[in-house]
Amino acid sequence: MFILSNFLLAVSYTLDIALEIYKWIVIISALVSFVNPDPYNPIIKFLRASTEPVYRFIRRYIPTVVYNVDFAPFIVILIIIFLQKFLIPTLQQLAYRLS
Repeated sequence: MFILSNFLLAVSYTLDIALEIYKWIVIISALVSFVNPDPYNPIIKFLRASTEPVYRFIRRYIPTVVYNVDFAPFIVILIIIFLQKFLIPTLQQLAYRLS
């Protein structure tokens, strides 16, 4: 059982780090969108390629543009925070109970 417990702990820590990195990618992408950057810049291409699929998914179900302001990054950040506060501790508690 301790192997499954250690696996769940490793998954929870890795998922927490991945969510934190993606949260910063969303924040940087939102901030960069205010200055109208060069669309051929490789960093801008990476930011758009990594955030637009998630934004599109959110926009499909929730109208996110209000008064020409897109709230999709804000909604994605809220979802990430929810996952960090609910899913990560749940996985960790499950792992501790298995050990």
